[in-house]
Amino acid sequence: MTTWCIVAKIKAKDGKAEDFVKAAKALSAAVNANEPGCMFYELHSTEDPLQFVFVERYESEDAMKAHRGYPHFKELGRAMGEFMDGAPEIMRLPQV
Repeated sequence: MTTWCIVAKIKAKDGKAEDFVKAAKALSAAVNANEPGCMFYELHSTEDPLQFVFVERYESEDAMKAHRGYPHFKELGRAMGEFMDGAPEIMRLPQV
C-alpha cells in the first residue's frame, strides 16, 4: 500500500497571521485526534511571516481522500479560510 504526503502552502491575510495560526492549530489537533488513517498533520511557519505550510501524511490514498469529508475538517477548514489570502497551493505526493 502506498502512503501519501500532502504539502499545502497557505498565505494568511495581512494582519491575520495569528488568527490563522490559532484556527490552523485547532484543525491540526482535530485531524491528529480523529483520523486514524492520518499519520501526522503538522503546521509549519516559513521565513515569510504570512506564509505557512501544512505537511500531512496518510497511510493510504483512501485515508487521504477521506480527510476532506470529516466534519471537523469542514467546520475548522471553513473557519481557517476566513484568514487565508487566496486558495492554498496543494501538492499530493505518493511515496515511491
